[in-house]
Amino acid sequence: MKKKRYLRWDKQSATTVLYPVIFGILLLILWQTQLLHKLLGADTFALPLPGRILRIIFDNGPTIIENIKATVMVAVGGLFFGSILGYLLGIIATVFPKWGAGGLSIASAISAVPIIAIAPILNNLTKDFSDVANVRSMFAKTIVVTITCTAAMSINAYRGLNELKPYSLDLMKSYAASKLTVFLKLRIPNSVPYIFVALRVSVPASIISALVSEYFAEFIIGVGRQIRENIVLAQYATAWAYIVVACAIGIIMYGILLAAEGALLKGRK
Repeated sequence: MKKKRYLRWDKQSATTVLYPVIFGILLLILWQTQLLHKLLGADTFALPLPGRILRIIFDNGPTIIENIKATVMVAVGGLFFGSILGYLLGIIATVFPKWGAGGLSIASAISAVPIIAIAPILNNLTKDFSDVANVRSMFAKTIVVTITCTAAMSINAYRGLNELKPYSLDLMKSYAASKLTVFLKLRIPNSVPYIFVALRVSVPASIISALVSEYFAEFIIGVGRQIRENIVLAQYATAWAYIVVACAIGIIMYGILLAAEGALLKGRK
């Protein structure tokens, strides 16, 4: 019975990966052969061929790597601080339920403000943070990503800390466990899967918010800023190269998250 279950799971996982890969290969073939251009009514200037985009990436490797470092630092930093802040908000809402739910609503409302509106304001508010433009810019962008990632973690952390398995809380009470013991031994372990649910939302959001915040950044470095600058200069092939790099960053970070989730939650029901 277990063998059949494993075979079914392997088949499902294989098809989950196989279908997107086949679709991507077909799309690249249509794109490289310019059949996609005919379907969309576009030319190779606005929609460069994949071969040319790859050549630009390889020819400008060092410059692209520097921009990748800047974007990844902002995305990972904001993701870390936003996740920590969101989890703390979930804990506060659990410990103080009367007004904790209101705090979660405020966090959700703040995160609903468009990034395109928050980024320019934070750039102005952080001008006195440092005399170095790069430091000011990184600080402002990290705050934008932190705000974006806070809501998902706070809501899911609150659910994980409170949506306990049936009778588990009654069992702890029957052992005369203290509130601290219940929190450490029951609520926090129960919240771990919910943390990964939040991260599945926050990881793509951190990349998107980092890229958008770079559009308005004071210091002209970062993948998002390069996309904007090259579009303004009508260097569409270079802009597409950075778009491909941005997609690769998101896929790699999401893949790392899935690998970590699989390792940490292995065998957990």
